[in-house]
Amino acid sequence: MTSGYKLDRIDVRILAELQRNGRITNVELADLVHLSPSPCLIRVKKLQQAGYITGYTAKIDVAKLGETLTVFTEFTLKNHRQIDFARFQEALEKIDSCVECHLVSGGYDYLVKFVTASITDYQDIIEALIDRDVGIDKYFSFVVIKTPFVKTQIPLTRLFADKV
Repeated sequence: MTSGYKLDRIDVRILAELQRNGRITNVELADLVHLSPSPCLIRVKKLQQAGYITGYTAKIDVAKLGETLTVFTEFTLKNHRQIDFARFQEALEKIDSCVECHLVSGGYDYLVKFVTASITDYQDIIEALIDRDVGIDKYFSFVVIKTPFVKTQIPLTRLFADKV
């Protein structure tokens, strides 16, 4: 971050706890990280201002709402100029069913995750992307059959224990 705010072990523990439960009260959080409530709240506000905490969301059990289709798609672009990457990414950002986009190394350029209503819905999205001529050379689709688990928490205290 360019904010100049340097993290310490307590900050990393605060981030880990908030990642686990974003609705935790400040008093509960302070207890878990061994601070009094006032300094804990000050740290949380500094973490927010410095951009380490970018928001709070609810985890939704989409399966309870109805059937969906998850598809991972590998995209290879025709050209590899910065403008080509930017144009492709801009097009994907406008698609609400595109929930993740990763520029990767290896045999293709992007790994993208779509969550759609059906295979027809997914195919309509892909055809629209191709029709928009956003630089796609080829793509491969991988339909998710089952998701045994999804971890939504990154092991912050393990990853950054020696860096703070």
